[in-house]
This record gives sequence, structure tokens and C-alpha cells, in this order.
Amino acid sequence: MNTRLIGYGTGVLVFAIDMLSKWFMTGPMKMEERGLVHILPIFDLRFVPNYGVSMGFLVAGSERERWMLVAMTAAIAILVGVWLWREKARADVIALGLVLGGALGNIADRVRLGYVVDFLDLHFGDWHPFLVFNVADAAITIGVVLLVLRALFVREAPKENGNAV
Repeated sequence: MNTRLIGYGTGVLVFAIDMLSKWFMTGPMKMEERGLVHILPIFDLRFVPNYGVSMGFLVAGSERERWMLVAMTAAIAILVGVWLWREKARADVIALGLVLGGALGNIADRVRLGYVVDFLDLHFGDWHPFLVFNVADAAITIGVVLLVLRALFVREAPKENGNAV
């Protein structure tokens, strides 16, 4: 199967799951009204409108800043899409698909709502090692970690060029 198709397919799948999960949380679950639902001792559903980007940085405090964040994240998504198009290694293509699908999911929220819908809260007692996140954030994080690990630990075999010495 064509690696591009796998990568872009991964992105479409992540985007669809992210949009469906956010629709479910804000629609049928009415998380905005409920605020918090305990699921497990280490996991809650908690509605949080996220006006910033990763780790609360670059918070958009105005419409102008909102659209600047949309433009910046769209530019990054385009770069990831181009990288995916050129990439040959299947594992990297899948990782890039995760990043692309997640980025597009968060961009769609910011365009539609002015903020990103976050609702997954992983914690250990009162210790919250992560901010509240969503499927898109998880996909982006997993994709980036895979890319970094592959860059650090996977060495491609040198290609034979037919010039034996």
C-alpha cells in the first residue's frame, strides 16, 4: 500500500475520531454544563475551553490573536503535510499522520468555537502531571514522540550504490 495513503489516512482517522469525541462531549454528554465526570480513580472527564496552545502557552486573548494562532498552526500543519508527502519510511509517515490529524482537529475547533475543546484529565490523586487534553493532543504527542525516538535510535541501513571496492 502507498505510504502516503497510510499517512493521510491516519490523519483523516485521527481527525474524525477527535471531532466525534468532541461532539459527543459537548453535545450528548453536555460536559460544558456538567463540568466534571469521575470515570476512574486516575481519570476524569472535565470540560476545559483551551484558548492557548500546548501547555497553556500563547493564549489568544483577542480575536486577532485567535486568528494568528489559527494561521500559525495551519502553517505548521501544511509543513507536516508536505513532510508526510515526501517521507518514505512507513513509521515516520504514520507518526506524521498522527500529528497532522491532531493539528487539523484543534484548528477546526479554534475556527468554529474560538477555543479548543479539552476534556481528558489523567491524574494520580491530586497530582495532575498533564493539563486536560483531547484526542488531537494525544495524537500529536504520540506522533512527535515516535518521530523523536526514531530520529534518535533508528538507523537506516546504507543503500548499496553498486560501487563495490
